[in-house]
Amino acid sequence: MDTRRKAAKTDAGVAKASTGVLGLDEILLGGIPSRRTTLLLGGPGAGKTVLALQSLLHAAELHQEPGVFVAFEENSDRILQNANGFDWNTTALQDGRVVFMDAGISSADAQVGAFDLEGLLAAIGAKAGEIGAKRVVFDGIDMLLGLLNDAVAERREVLRLNAWLARTGLTGIVTGKSQSDQPQSLEPYEFLQFMADCVVYLHRRISGRTSERGLRVLKYRGSGFFENECPLSIGPHGVTVAFQGRAATSRGASTTRISSGIQRLDAMLEGGFYRGSTVLVSGNPGTAKTSLCGAFTDAACARGERVLYVGLDESGNELVRNLKSIDVNLEPHQKRGVLRIHSPSAVATSPQEHFVAIQRLIEDHQPEVLVVDPLSAVLKYGGESLAMEMWLRLRYLCEERQITTMVTSLLDVANPDSESTDVQVSTVADTWIHLTYTARGGERNRALTIIKSRGTQNSNQVRELVLSKEGISLADVYLAEGEVLMGSARWEKELTESTRNEQRVREIAKRQRQLELAKSEIEAQIQVLQQRLELQRLELENIVLDQEAELRQDRERHAGLSGRRGADPGAIHAKRTGAKRAGRKPETKK
Repeated sequence: MDTRRKAAKTDAGVAKASTGVLGLDEILLGGIPSRRTTLLLGGPGAGKTVLALQSLLHAAELHQEPGVFVAFEENSDRILQNANGFDWNTTALQDGRVVFMDAGISSADAQVGAFDLEGLLAAIGAKAGEIGAKRVVFDGIDMLLGLLNDAVAERREVLRLNAWLARTGLTGIVTGKSQSDQPQSLEPYEFLQFMADCVVYLHRRISGRTSERGLRVLKYRGSGFFENECPLSIGPHGVTVAFQGRAATSRGASTTRISSGIQRLDAMLEGGFYRGSTVLVSGNPGTAKTSLCGAFTDAACARGERVLYVGLDESGNELVRNLKSIDVNLEPHQKRGVLRIHSPSAVATSPQEHFVAIQRLIEDHQPEVLVVDPLSAVLKYGGESLAMEMWLRLRYLCEERQITTMVTSLLDVANPDSESTDVQVSTVADTWIHLTYTARGGERNRALTIIKSRGTQNSNQVRELVLSKEGISLADVYLAEGEVLMGSARWEKELTESTRNEQRVREIAKRQRQLELAKSEIEAQIQVLQQRLELQRLELENIVLDQEAELRQDRERHAGLSGRRGADPGAIHAKRTGAKRAGRKPETKK
């Protein structure tokens, strides 16, 4: 039993009492009317008795409101046995805060004019006063009315019951069977609707080959409510109503990016997916949709985020085992409790039942990331319209709670390049990743394309999706004469280009070495020439110095001779000067 339902609220001045039924309080904007009467109508197996008892136990456990369960159809022992089939807290049954009263009436006692509810109501009132009851359930009122077999008596006893409820101030729930799929014409007891302050209609029908339940609020005096029909499920927790929430027009848009778990895919998406967005991965069988889901799940768990993985094609153990082959290990995340894998049978229930189960799991696990693989599995037994309805409900629910959602859709078509989905979820997905494969050269290879990603300048390039023991990676595809190359052909092309690039590198290195050698040779030649020039300059300087020395010695020798012979130094100087001007040497006397 869900212990997180809120206590009573008020709406437009109407005091409300929580039902404790997941989704129903949201539809009723807080709960059923407090100290008033609520009528539950529906056919056999719709869930009326379970819902009424679940609400009674919830009130006793969480709100300290004891209650009385009055059974007109089943005896209390059978109802208790049925209650033990759910995971409810039944302490209130054991300590007497919730009591059962068998009110089955024989046809002999219910003859016209010989029977009324006065005595029974007095006994119920005494028991309610004894335990301090705040709530009461009358289950199967149609059984009583059917035995009366008189329209006037039926109305009289219903009015008596209604007056008693108003007088005691108990919050009452009355259940009754409907005889029609049209709740507006619930003959022969349609007058019950006018008596009650709140009327809730439950149904169970067969759609295709699957059973589905639903719930709709027909009226609520003094309060608003959600008017559309919602799926209803009965599981281990009891009744759950699938309420997807209302469109939050003022909801903020996150700008935080989270990783897809594949580095190159993040680069194609400018950093990854927006938190709280919806991601669709479509493709034919074998294109690695589940592998992408596994990588995304692994990355989210590694960040410490709680993940709910709903696998509709394979069991959780098979999923964990298979992903290990591509180096994606989810087992540690399961042990830490951040990952919960739910693997229901896609054929066992309707799309609405699947949604209700997912909603319950979201309540229990409180995930930040949800993965549904593949959503298209519900098409086989639920039909396209119901599957689309489930998808929209799920999307609204996740948007309201800012849960990042990744769903896969199988393309069961002959053309592997097709980019349409049977569920048509692509129109409302924020990011759409499409996977295909090509068969060439005796092998099949996968390719990935981002068709759209709202708010992102995503890459429009096709990438080859490679799965190996080292993990998941994206490789560039090659175009050769207009043909896309993948797999071995791409590997061969890469090898050829790699060899060619290595040859170019070697050729460049060789030419660089030749250039450096030529430069060294030229620099050596320049150095030799500079040395030769320096030698010639030195030789020239020596010649000049030698000539100047000879001239100086010559002058000194002549001056010395003239002095020895008594010549006038001035005359000797003039004679030398004149001789120099005349271009001849002065004559010397002998």
